[in-house]
This record gives sequence, structure tokens and C-alpha cells, in this order.
Amino acid sequence: MIDAQHVFADPGGPWASPMFAQTLPAIEAAVQEYADRVVFTRYVAPREPAGAWTAYFEQWPFALTGPDHPQYQLIPQFAGRPTVDATTFGKWGDPLRVALGDARSVQLCGVSTDCCVLSTALPMADAGLEVTIRADACAGSTQEAHENALAAMELYAPLITVLH
Repeated sequence: MIDAQHVFADPGGPWASPMFAQTLPAIEAAVQEYADRVVFTRYVAPREPAGAWTAYFEQWPFALTGPDHPQYQLIPQFAGRPTVDATTFGKWGDPLRVALGDARSVQLCGVSTDCCVLSTALPMADAGLEVTIRADACAGSTQEAHENALAAMELYAPLITVLH
């Protein structure tokens, strides 16, 4: 479950996905289906941005808060669940690899399709995992961006499968 956090769910926020509310039932169903096998991720800001992230946070200064800030908490339905945190859009790396154990395939859902989901799916596929994207349980920054990201991930078949 990629980044089911307040910062993306709260309507009117600068990073809110306008698709989040309509996607939430499918997200909840996916979490219920996989129960204790779900790994939740969170995007959190770095303590001190470096490189290109410096300019990024000049554009989005509200986001430079600690990981305990309410905006970075999981939405209430998933509150208290353990998370794999990353200061990057893509969540693939050693912490997520460890959390997934010996999994050879994964299903991804979450927010946003055109940023963190896409940025996580591609390196997972490169690492040899079979990646399935549950399109109905992903929310993009816009409907068009969501559809474009799904189309881009479909180009990686058979490494990535998009379920519509």
C-alpha cells in the first residue's frame, strides 16, 4: 500500500489527489484481501534536502516537516500500522525488500499513480519481482496523469501487469 497518508487524502491540500475519495473503497478492499501481508509505505521529507530536492522543497515548503507530523500519518483506517518510510518517491530499497521477505510477486495500490506508485513499480520490476498494479485502487494527481502512468507501466509487460 503506497502512501495512504493524510497529505494525499485531505481535500484541498496542495498534494491532495482528487481521486482519493473515490478510490478509497478499492484501497480498503485490497488491504482487507491481503490482511496481515500488506506492507504500508509512507513518504516523509528528508531532514535536510540535498541536490535537486533543495529546489523541490523551495517549491513545496509546507512538506518540510518531521515524519511524526499529522500530514505524514496514515489515514485513520490504517492508523497504527507499521510502515516502511522513505524520503524518496520510489519506495523500493532495502527496507521494503526486507519487509516483503521472500515475495516474488507484489500487488501495488495507493497514491499517487503518477508519482510514488510508478516510481516504486519500475525498480521492483527491475529487481525481478512480478508487479501487478491494481488500477482501481490507485489514485493519481489527476485522472489524466493516472491514466498516463498506467499506460507507461503497461509498456513494461510482462514484468508489470496493470489490472483494470
